[in-house]
Amino acid sequence: MTARPSASFSAIIRVRLSDRPGAFAELATAIGDAGGSLDAIDLVRVEGGSKVRDVTVLASDAQHLEQIVEAIRVLPGIDVDRVSDRVFLVHLGGKLEVQSRIPLKTRDDLSMAYTPGVARVCTAIYEDPSVVWNLTIKQNSVAVVTDGTAVLGLGDIGPEASLPVMEGKALLFKEFGGVDAWPIALATKDVDEIVRTVEAIAPVFGGINLEDISAPRCFEIERRLRESLDIPVFHDDQHGTAIVVLAAFLNALKLVGKRPEDVKVVLTGVGAAGVAVTKILLAAGVRNIVGCDRNGAIYRGREGLDEVKAEYAAITNPEGATGSANELLAGADVFLGLSGPGAVSVEAVKTMAEGAIVFAMANPSPEVAPEELEGFVAIMATGRSDYPNQINNVLAFPGVFRGALDVRASEITEEMKVAAGEAIAAVIPPVELSPEYIIPSVFNRDVATVVAAAVARAAEEAGVARRSVAPAPAP
Repeated sequence: MTARPSASFSAIIRVRLSDRPGAFAELATAIGDAGGSLDAIDLVRVEGGSKVRDVTVLASDAQHLEQIVEAIRVLPGIDVDRVSDRVFLVHLGGKLEVQSRIPLKTRDDLSMAYTPGVARVCTAIYEDPSVVWNLTIKQNSVAVVTDGTAVLGLGDIGPEASLPVMEGKALLFKEFGGVDAWPIALATKDVDEIVRTVEAIAPVFGGINLEDISAPRCFEIERRLRESLDIPVFHDDQHGTAIVVLAAFLNALKLVGKRPEDVKVVLTGVGAAGVAVTKILLAAGVRNIVGCDRNGAIYRGREGLDEVKAEYAAITNPEGATGSANELLAGADVFLGLSGPGAVSVEAVKTMAEGAIVFAMANPSPEVAPEELEGFVAIMATGRSDYPNQINNVLAFPGVFRGALDVRASEITEEMKVAAGEAIAAVIPPVELSPEYIIPSVFNRDVATVVAAAVARAAEEAGVARRSVAPAPAP
């Protein structure tokens, strides 16, 4: 599948063109012939017999961008002065900064914000530790913690290289949930050391968001931190994905007229996200889920299963089905891909039941190309922004933590996750649902608000809220 040009691989190319008729047309033609997309043109200045322009182009990947630039360089009468990668420009100096919430302009301001006045606040917290929630940043702070071992599709790239992703995550927390998030990239892969470090920094934060930690280590780290800490611990790669999948799943079922308890679901990729998706679907009423790895169906008694997959087998595949994912798709209602391109074939998908639902979420290349399934499935979703129905975690985690922080939750329960998924689904009124619109846009500002309200209510009902908030209407 050929990737489409996007801002992810874009550049501002400063060119000097001879001031003659047709010069810019030649430039535009070269960009088009190279498969690029001309996004913007700005005149910088006119110098004698030439014009200097900034031309913004979009490409499909880094190599494609280089090919576009080379296609421009060989044009007669056109010189390339410089090429500025727009993504790197965005990251210059980092994407975050700290800003004060109070003025600091007079001696009085200083004496209240810092010494000697601050000592009285410290004493108050010492005498009653619970007031730390009212008197410090703890009430609105989340730590985004990684060890850099499973970053995007890049794998184990280390803490320094993971930092741009963690900064981006913090940016999304603030933009969509109003939550102050802090990137914490740890220079260790040792599970014990990671757990101890997070436990040691936990007093500063109202929640912990684990990010891009490889499986199966991520399961143990999350489990141990949930047991030892009295604040929410949320592994977004697992649970954020699961929440958004649930939302899309519920709306897709409405369109095809099926119920969760009646459908057969085949899933590829029984890693962190796959396990979490399975558990949330089971909690939502699905009864028949068959997970597959490279060796086919996971079932009770299959030889060679590790601890995670053995536990998975115990809660799934009630009929003990065996065979490959392609074989299991025959007559299935739903396919969920959390693996990689080629995990299932187009021919196998065509054997699914009428009203087939396919979520091919591998990124950037889905398990099966949407173009090849047109007309053969009822509903298609991917993890990509250039197709309809993008399964994107940003729909979940800002609202989940906003709601958890609002009630000062001690944990995030399965009920809170299901409530979040149902809230996201309910953002789209039934009359607006369509095969290409089963999940809200990531820029829909209503999403985080309704998710936060639903999560807060669920936390109170589960008894994990330290305080109540004013009741909000159900979405």
